[in-house]
Amino acid sequence: MKSFATANWKGTGKEGNGTLSSKSKVLDNTSYDFRSRFEDGTYTNPEELVAAAHAGCFSMKLSFVLGASGFTPDSIDTKCTITLENGAITSSHLEVKAVVPGIDAEKFAACAADAKANCPISKLLNTEITMEAALA
Repeated sequence: MKSFATANWKGTGKEGNGTLSSKSKVLDNTSYDFRSRFEDGTYTNPEELVAAAHAGCFSMKLSFVLGASGFTPDSIDTKCTITLENGAITSSHLEVKAVVPGIDAEKFAACAADAKANCPISKLLNTEITMEAALA
């Protein structure tokens, strides 16, 4: 499977602006700019999109890991915070709350650690990945 997205940028890095589009059209000429990335703008930015990708990928992988261990989650809620410092992504932090009938905290922690290490976005990121995982 291959996915794609496109970017179009006009102008200088600080004063310019751009749009992002994705194959699915979930992003369809979605605006991004310097202010949204480094200040208080209202558009999206690459780090926000990486955070969404990591949260979504991790949650799905955790569901697969739990299923392979005989558990079906009622819900998995994941917040991902991407930190950008000095022009580089320096960390990705996952905050996970899940409702998983019948699982104990130790087994859940092991499943969450497996998902953190093995989701495709975790494998893609060349940065420190930290996590707080708890049953709700």
